[in-house]
Amino acid sequence: MKIKPFKGVRPPQELVEKVSSRPYDVLNSEEARNEAAGNDMSLYHIIKPEINFEPGTDEHDPRVYQEAKLQYKRFRLKGWLEQDLDPHYYVYAQTMNGKTQYGLVVAAWVDDYLEGRIKKHELTRKDKEEDRMKHVRTINANMEPVFFAYPHRADLDAIVAEVCKKKPEYDFVAAPEGFRHTFWVIDNPKTIQQITDIFAEIPAMYIADGHHRSAAAARVGEELKIKNEKLKIKNPEYEYFLAVCFPDNQLTIIDYNRVVKDLNGLTEAQFLKALKTDFKVEEKGEEIYKPQGLHNFSLYLGGKWYSLTAKKGRYNDADPIGVLDVTISSNLILDKILGIKDLRTDKRIDFVGGIRGLGELKRRVDSGEMALALALYPVTMQQIIDIADSGNIMPPKTTWFEPKLRSGLVIHELN
Repeated sequence: MKIKPFKGVRPPQELVEKVSSRPYDVLNSEEARNEAAGNDMSLYHIIKPEINFEPGTDEHDPRVYQEAKLQYKRFRLKGWLEQDLDPHYYVYAQTMNGKTQYGLVVAAWVDDYLEGRIKKHELTRKDKEEDRMKHVRTINANMEPVFFAYPHRADLDAIVAEVCKKKPEYDFVAAPEGFRHTFWVIDNPKTIQQITDIFAEIPAMYIADGHHRSAAAARVGEELKIKNEKLKIKNPEYEYFLAVCFPDNQLTIIDYNRVVKDLNGLTEAQFLKALKTDFKVEEKGEEIYKPQGLHNFSLYLGGKWYSLTAKKGRYNDADPIGVLDVTISSNLILDKILGIKDLRTDKRIDFVGGIRGLGELKRRVDSGEMALALALYPVTMQQIIDIADSGNIMPPKTTWFEPKLRSGLVIHELN
C-alpha cells in the first residue's frame, strides 16, 4: 500500500470538543441542526451545511455546497481549524465499553483504490457518491476520514504503542455516545519513514466503513490528476485521501438487525410453522434472547422471543456470500415466507443497528409499528476479508462498525 504523511488541518486543543462531530451520514439534517444549536464552531456547519438554511432546505441544493466552502473558509480565518506546518501521521484511538482500538491516520493513494488494492465489500449508490464528490470538489479537502482495516502486524503495533506513551494532543469523551477519543501527532521523521515502509509491504486494505466517501475521494482525485496532467506535479495531495487504518484484530463489528411491518397475510402460528421447514424453532419466553453464534437468530413476535437455528443443508458453507446469516435470513425468511425481495427498496422492512440494543427491537414491535423483529449474529472481520478478496459484494445492511470515527479531528486538503 502506498501512503504518505500530510499537513493536517485540525482544531486547537482547547476547541476540539466544540469543533468535532459525528459523521455526516449517521444523522439527518434536523438532528445535526439540534446538535449544532448554539455552537458556531460545530463541524456540522461544514459537513451538514443545510443546517445554515431554513428547515426543509434540500441538502443537495447548489447553495448548500457553496455554503460548505464559505463555512470552511470562516473556520480557517477564525483559527478554529489550523494547518500543521509539517507533514505528519497521527494515531487515533477510540475506547468503547472498556475496549480500545488504535488507528493510524494517513493519506491513502487514490490508485490503490482504483486498482483494487483497497478492497470494498458493499455496493455504492451513484447519487450518494456524487453528493460527496461535490462536497470534496467545492471545499478542495477531505473533511471526513474513511475507515480502513489492514492485516495486523506486530511491527506497526509496536510503533503505535511507543507513540501512545507520549501525552496525547486530544483526549476527550464525546457526547452523545459517551465514547473516548484520543489523538497523537507523529512528528519523528524516522518513525514516519518506518510507517511508510511497512505499509508498502501490506498487499491490501479493506474498507470497513465509508464506501461512498472512498469512491467519491478517489473519483475526485482521478479527475484532478487528469486535469493537471500537463503540470507534472510530483506526488500531489489530490492523488491521496484521508483514511484511518486499524489492525483487523482490534475492530468491533456489531449486529445489524431487521424489523418487519407485517407477516405477509399469515397468522403468528402459520408464520412459526413455516419457519420450521428450514429452522429449529425454540420458544424462549419474554426475556430478551440474543443470538448465540453463526446461523442462530433471535425472533421477537407476539411478545415472545424465539431461537431460530438454520438447519444443515439449507445454506452453502462453501459460498462466502451464501454462508452469511444476512443471506440465510433474507432467502429463507424475508423472501421465502414474508415476500420481501429487495432489502434496498421494500418499505415493509427497516434496519436497526445493534448499538441500540435488542430492547429497541422489542420496543418497535410492542408499539405496534412492526409485526416482528429479527436479530442476527454479527459478521466477522474474516468473513468481510474473504468476501472482499473474492471480489464479491455483501448483501445490504450487513455490517455495523462501532464506534464511528469522529469527524473534525484532522482534515486533508487537496492543494
